[in-house]
Amino acid sequence: MTVETNNLKWVVACATGDIDEEDVIRFDHAGASYAVYRIGEGFFASDGWCTHERAHLADGFVVNREIECPLHQGRFDIPTGKPKSPPVCVHLKTYPVRVENGEVLLGVPAKDPS
Repeated sequence: MTVETNNLKWVVACATGDIDEEDVIRFDHAGASYAVYRIGEGFFASDGWCTHERAHLADGFVVNREIECPLHQGRFDIPTGKPKSPPVCVHLKTYPVRVENGEVLLGVPAKDPS
């Protein structure tokens, strides 16, 4: 299911039960890849690829509020995408997430109709 609001398209990424607490899964949609996280504060999402090297963050480890890249162990703050440890130094793009009826919905940019 997809719904468009305020220049966002809300797409179902997974069921809430598909992600354990302190974990991450990969979600691919419309040629883009995302990482969807579940931490104590709730569900979050970001671009799936590390900003340092081309490693998918869903293959990394969630530690507290941070995702550790599987390639060089750089860490990002999950809610904000802020780099937390070298070698990462470029912010990770984050996306809005909401939970409805046991599903995790990801707000991705709606395509321009022109």
